[in-house]
Amino acid sequence: MPRTSTLTQAARIEPDPSLREALERVAERRAREADAVVRYADGTELRVPSPLLEVLRAAAGELSQGHAVTILATETELTPAEAAALLGLSRPFVVRLFDEGAIPSTHLPGSRHRVVRLDDVLAFAERRRRRQEGRRRISDVVEDTDLPY
Repeated sequence: MPRTSTLTQAARIEPDPSLREALERVAERRAREADAVVRYADGTELRVPSPLLEVLRAAAGELSQGHAVTILATETELTPAEAAALLGLSRPFVVRLFDEGAIPSTHLPGSRHRVVRLDDVLAFAERRRRRQEGRRRISDVVEDTDLPY
């Protein structure tokens, strides 16, 4: 039986332009508010734990800027194709990154197929972004100082 894509099963929230102002208010309360309470229709109130409140604020900030939000646990295991789609790279290139150890991966028991943790894919993406930013900054300095390069 074929495996269903983890990324397509993830909770995805699309931005609603009519809620932008309310979402901005939720996102900007980050520094001022330490607690929040959810009030249900039956009048029951529940204090929102601080880790969940941080997720809510981060999601509200992204949605208020018109970005969709996808919620996945960092321990989620992805296939090489899913990791490639997330990184915007080809699957064969991502497999090469697995082989080189640039992205840690594990073989499924009794199989040649591999999986990779979402957390490891995101860490690789962040390292890649920092390297690109460093190269851009070096290039800017070289251009500004008129050095032959």
